[in-house]
Amino acid sequence: MNIITTQEHQSVESPTHITLANDVDPRTLDLSGVTRIDLQFPKFTDGRAYSQAFLLRRRLRFAGELRATGDVLIDQLVQMQRTGFDVAVLKDGVDASAAQRQLDRFAGFYQGSAVQTQPHFAKT
Repeated sequence: MNIITTQEHQSVESPTHITLANDVDPRTLDLSGVTRIDLQFPKFTDGRAYSQAFLLRRRLRFAGELRATGDVLIDQLVQMQRTGFDVAVLKDGVDASAAQRQLDRFAGFYQGSAVQTQPHFAKT
C-alpha cells in the first residue's frame, strides 16, 4: 500500500478518475475506462468505504487504483489494505513514517483478503 500526504494528493475528476461518496453503491457505476477511484472517509468512525472497496475488488473485479481519502488515520491502514485499497491519503498532521511502521508490523495474515483471496493454509 502506498501512503501519501494530503499535499501529495491531487483530486482529479475526469472520465478515468472518479470520486465516490461513501453512500453510493459501486454496483450502479459504469467502470469502463476508469483507472482510479477515490473513496471517502468523512470521519474516522464511518467505515462504509471499506465495503465499497471490497465490492469493487471482489465482485466488480476493479483492477485500477483505489485511494482512501478524508479522515484517514494510522489505525485504519491495515484494514484498508486488506479490503483492497492501493493508496491511503493521510489526514493532515499524521506522520507518514509512523503509518508505514504500522503496515510493516503485520507481515502476513492467516485469512484471505479482498486481493489475496486464498487463506494462508491453502497456499503452497
